[in-house]
This record gives sequence, C-alpha cells and structure tokens, in this order.
Amino acid sequence: DWMERQLLQQAKEAFVSGRARPLEFRLQQLHALQRMIMEKETEISTALKQDISRSQYDTPLLELISIENEIKLAIEKLAQWAAPRPVEKNLFTISDEVYIQPEPLGVVLIIGAWNYPWALTLIPLVGAIAAGNAAVVKPSELSKCSSLLLHALLPCYLDKDLYPVVTGGVSETQQLLRLRFDHIFYTGGSTAGKLVMEAAARHLTPVTLELGGKSPCYIDKDCDVRTACRRVTWGKFVNCGQTCIAPDYILCEPCIQGQVVEFIRETLLEFYGADPKCSPDYGRIINQEHFNRIMSLMEGYTPVVGGQSDSSQWYIAPTVLKDVPPHSRLMQEEIFGPLLPIVTVSDMEDAINFINEREKPLALYIFCSDQKAIKRMIEETTSGGVTVNDVMMHYTVSSLPFGGVGQSGMGRYHGKHTFDQLSHQRACLIRSLKMERVNLARYPPQDRRRARRVRMALRSPLIDTSKRTLIWAVVATILGIGLFITLLVILLIAAGLNCTCWYWRGFYN
Repeated sequence: DWMERQLLQQAKEAFVSGRARPLEFRLQQLHALQRMIMEKETEISTALKQDISRSQYDTPLLELISIENEIKLAIEKLAQWAAPRPVEKNLFTISDEVYIQPEPLGVVLIIGAWNYPWALTLIPLVGAIAAGNAAVVKPSELSKCSSLLLHALLPCYLDKDLYPVVTGGVSETQQLLRLRFDHIFYTGGSTAGKLVMEAAARHLTPVTLELGGKSPCYIDKDCDVRTACRRVTWGKFVNCGQTCIAPDYILCEPCIQGQVVEFIRETLLEFYGADPKCSPDYGRIINQEHFNRIMSLMEGYTPVVGGQSDSSQWYIAPTVLKDVPPHSRLMQEEIFGPLLPIVTVSDMEDAINFINEREKPLALYIFCSDQKAIKRMIEETTSGGVTVNDVMMHYTVSSLPFGGVGQSGMGRYHGKHTFDQLSHQRACLIRSLKMERVNLARYPPQDRRRARRVRMALRSPLIDTSKRTLIWAVVATILGIGLFITLLVILLIAAGLNCTCWYWRGFYN
C-alpha cells in the first residue's frame, strides 16, 4: 500500500507542477510512445506469444496498428481538440466571450485487460496524455510477460513521475482502488467492474467501464450465408475467442442452421488446417482457471464442430454447438472462449425479441441484405455498437465512440472520444465591466417593463456570433442605434427576418 500511495503522490505532484499541460510536452510524450511501439514491436510480439500463444503476425494487426493510429490521430488533432470551443450566445451574453475549455482532470488510473494487454492499456493512456493528465497504469497480472515488459519499457520512453506503471495482482489493484484518483478507466469483466465502481463511489470518482457481455450475431436466411460464416469464424476464433466484442452466439432460422455449421467447418479447415492445435495462427486460453470455466460450459453438449481440448496446453479447439436452449448456462454468461452456440429463432422479429429480453450487449452483428430489415433491427435493439455484414470492424474506426451501454459498460473512447472522456469540459464566460445598462433589466426594483425585457431576452433563440449576426450587431452599434435596437436587429437576422411585430411592441411598450 505504501508503494502505491507513493507513486500516486509523485504523479499528483508532477501534475500540479503543470508540466503535463503545455501542448508541446503532450506531443513530445505521444511521439515517445509512438517510438516505443515501433522500436519494441518484436519484444511485444514475443511477450504475447508467451502469454496467449498469439501469432507474431497477429499482434501488429490486432493491437499495435490500432495504438499507432490513435497516437497519430492525437498528434495531428491535439491543437484542435484542446482549443477553446466557442458556443452560441443569448441576448444577455451577446457581447461576452463564451466558450468551452477542455482541461485535464488530474491523475487517471488505467486498469488494463489481459486479452489485448497493449491496446486496452495504451489507447486510454494516449487519451490521458493528450488531455494533459497524469496516469497510473495497472496492466493485468494474467498477461504476465506483457505486464513485466510494459513496466520495463514505459519509464524508458515516458515521464517516470507522470506515468508510473504498477504491476501485481488483485491485492495491488485493490490497494490502488482505495486511493483517490480523478478518473478510473477500467477494462475487464462486469463482476470486477462493479467492484471498481463501488470503490470509485467512495471518493465520488468518475469511471469509464469497458466491460463485455454476450454479443449476438443474427444471420438472415436470405443473405450470403457462406460469406457471413467466413467473417463470423474469423471474429469468433481470433485470439482463441478471448475478445470482448467477439460474436458470442449466433441467431438464425432452423432452415439455415445446417448450412451455417458446414460453412463454419469449411472455413476453420481453411484458416487453421485439419488440426488447429498445430496451427501457428491459433492461440491458447490464458490460464487453467479460464480453461476449466470454458470446458464446464460445454458439459452436456455434443459439439457438431471441434470440441477437442488439451489441459496441459490450455488448448480448446474451435467449437460449434447447435440447437442450444435459450435458457442454458451456456447462454447465461459471456463465453470469452472458442465456443460458438447456435440458437434458432423463427424470424427476425423473434431474434429482436430474444436480444431485447437480455442485457444490452457491447456489440450487435447483423448479416442481412435487406436494407429495411437492417434498419428495423438497428432501430428496435440497443447495443454499445453495431456492425452490419461483418464483425468487430467498428472498433477499428477511431472516429466512432467505442463503449458499452447498461451492463456492458459506461463511457466511451477512441480518438477524440478518449480525449473528451478524460477532460473536464469547463464552461467559461468572460465579460467586461462596461455596458452596465445591459444589466439594468435584471436588477431590482423590478417593474412591468423590466420584467418584459428580461423575459424576451431569455426567450430569444441562441445566436451564433461567428456568422453574419455578429457583423450586423457591430454595424448597428457603430451607427449609434440604441442597445435594445441593436439586440432587435440581431434577433431579426437570427430568425431570418421572419419575426412579427410583437418584438417591436415588446421593446417599446
């Protein structure tokens, strides 16, 4: 506990010193992080091979490129993101400076996940750096090699005081959660997510929870089922099924269930060969505990594809189970492994009802060729994100917010969304001590005329002073027209000259 407190205190002192605020410093740190990813790609890939037997070719595709893209975007857009954002004004503030100023929150705690230990830890860190925060980084202890490597590398590239790394297990994480941070960013399971939120509530600390859940995949009978199954097979079994947005189960009509099984079987043969255990592209379960949990989910079922396992290697073959009952244990918890249940539904309406009867998922996948049907399914369901005719690809678009809803999480990140999530949007209004006559209508003693003027000013539409309304206001002032006439001109122009004569009567009665 002493070490965690000391690191937090160092990070706070470094933040209070102000050195993380200048954009030049933030850019320098982002460039350094970018250099780390480029220079240490081999070491990172080796660590992931040791952690989850991931192919050296998959690590850049699944993690490193996304980190690099986030850094590049932050570097390119940082000045724009951090700049004051002018907003529309009302009549009372027409001559004032009114804007939103993003500012750092302080010290952020980032708790990473083991399935993608680099992307799910460093992408939030990119946003924390860009927003001018300090950050205590806690990688998952389950991906041990990656955790130790991150602990060794990060201080060599980033400011040691502002961005310390804490290694260790549950005990260390609990000790961190007892401390007061300005924001907690957690990626992981919903059970631990509740504990994180409970700990944060003691300090009124805001949280971003990137959780998971059972992401449904609906395959329509009239679409290209072969292509759909090819894409689903990749998304489900990449990283050995240990992906929070992997399709958790398939919904389809009974008439195409046999086709779905056969197309997935063919695709698995193409992807991983006759024995996936020998394929360099197929990974392993993270540890014995997760291996046992996944194997227990299969009890009582006869797989139609796969089903083989080897506990000595924590290997479970890509497995498909059909005709799975909706209320079975397999359908009650997130699988997070290479088991793919197929649940049959009578039609799309039945599929929509099935999805809506359950917790809101992190992702929804729809394979369909009918645009009206696609629109209907999107409109009548809820999920953190949705991808149509593919899986997981919405995660790769930095302009899209990534996050859950309900039990699948709260908050969002990627690109500018991470910057905004880890910034305080400060409301700022700056006015002069001159032109005190503007304020007379709001001061006591009140009378009918003053009350009318105040009501009209407050009810006026918001005005975008960056457009022609500002020009006309300046012209009217220069010409010596009275204050309220100036306000009237602005009103008329802002309303497109469609105002009625009640404005005139209101000002001069």
